[in-house]
Amino acid sequence: MNITIRRVTREDKDEWFRMRKGIWPEAPDYYLQFDMDKLLENEDYLVIFACDEQRPIGLTEAQIRAYGEGCSTSPVGYMEGWFVQEEYRGQHIVGIMTQAAENWIREKGCSEVASDTWLDNGPSIRAHEKMGYVEVERLVHFVKRL
Repeated sequence: MNITIRRVTREDKDEWFRMRKGIWPEAPDYYLQFDMDKLLENEDYLVIFACDEQRPIGLTEAQIRAYGEGCSTSPVGYMEGWFVQEEYRGQHIVGIMTQAAENWIREKGCSEVASDTWLDNGPSIRAHEKMGYVEVERLVHFVKRL
């Protein structure tokens, strides 16, 4: 298997959207489709595919933010999300994509990168830890209907 990394283009929007649904399945379609073109134009937002030959098999989104929980510098890189098609999971594709995103973040002048996942997402927590990420805090969200 020969994995290559490439930036997502406007022509990839259908596949990008499909993979975004894999990352955030509960998010409404309109939210995931909102501003996709602007994200591609934003110099501080990275959207990349991992490809097997020419076929996209994974997605990573990262951006430069002013703040990241647990970080002591600003700006910081932020891993927004990643997705790997099921048949390619367990083959270090996330690590390859993360390394590419971290290189981009370094090139942007950042010395830290942050990320997050759901409290009950054990596979994601373990993947973060394998790639050298350290848990810095936990967060519980609340809602009150008025």
